[in-house]
Amino acid sequence: MTLRLGLPSKGRLMEKTFDWFGDRGLALSRTGSDREYAAAADADGVQVVLLSASEVPRELAAGRIHLGVTGSDLVREGLADWTTQADDLAGLGFGFADLVIAVPKGWVDVETLDDLDAAAAAFRAAHGFRLRIATKYHRLVREFLREAGVADYQLVDSQGATEGTVKNETAEAVADITSTGETLRANHLKLLSDGLIHRSQATLFRSRGARWGDAEKAALVGMAGRLGIGLPDHF
Repeated sequence: MTLRLGLPSKGRLMEKTFDWFGDRGLALSRTGSDREYAAAADADGVQVVLLSASEVPRELAAGRIHLGVTGSDLVREGLADWTTQADDLAGLGFGFADLVIAVPKGWVDVETLDDLDAAAAAFRAAHGFRLRIATKYHRLVREFLREAGVADYQLVDSQGATEGTVKNETAEAVADITSTGETLRANHLKLLSDGLIHRSQATLFRSRGARWGDAEKAALVGMAGRLGIGLPDHF
């Protein structure tokens, strides 16, 4: 059998992932034409599978890949009880982005989650419906707000241009990924002081649901030694 390693299929994330492995002694290379999603690893018993970053969590959960690199936010959002389905083996030190809650700058009395809870209750009393928070990270945002005790809100789905939803009056606040905060500021939004939901980075994950025979285990042990990463005790 063969250990299947799922890696990002294009863009800067793919380039940085290839560099990360290469810098640690495991060379990766594209094969075929530029339009062909194929690659190979300089390691016995390892097959590289190129996927979009959003596909990696699904393939890990299904056990169709043994290892995968993607953003930690995507695994936490895409997989319920993700720690029962995957192990976080190593942060790769790039692809950093923060999932945060932001509100209009004009809300001068809203700086914290407690303030947001009070504003949400007042909003519902005044308007007859719950304050809307635009996001594509429904699981992470809902869990975060529940733990913070924020109740009077509703999540509205936004798969793009989330920061513009407040200006367009389709939401009153947003929860989105940001690297620098510039897009939030450009749309007259501000971060809550305690509104950091998750600090994401590109991460190497191991599937718990994949078939781990002797050959796959041996390939992983050899790869971990070359990369200088540890393996979980339950492995």
